[in-house]
Amino acid sequence: EIDVKTLSEKLKSEEEFVLLDVREADELLRAKIEDKRLVHLPLSQLASQGIAALPAVVQSQERQVYILCHHGNRSTQVTRWLMKGGWKNVSNVRGGIDDYARLVDPSVGMY
Repeated sequence: EIDVKTLSEKLKSEEEFVLLDVREADELLRAKIEDKRLVHLPLSQLASQGIAALPAVVQSQERQVYILCHHGNRSTQVTRWLMKGGWKNVSNVRGGIDDYARLVDPSVGMY
């Protein structure tokens, strides 16, 4: 896991990684981190389509992937699922976008 303050520092860097947001589309309308490394893949789509739903940028099991949801529950599930599937560099963002908005940047929105 990483905390939201660590994620904030990584977002300020030029480091290559994927921020995989597994919230549903309506949730993105309420709160969203704007960054070119953000990839949206709703958990409902991942659950129904499995590995096939993963965008190409996430299919590399070596790529660093930080997984984000509202509070950290769904992202924990996805992190564990990917680790069982062989991904080596996946981390849950503890506290999700809710903690990010409260502790780092309120402009991302809250719900």
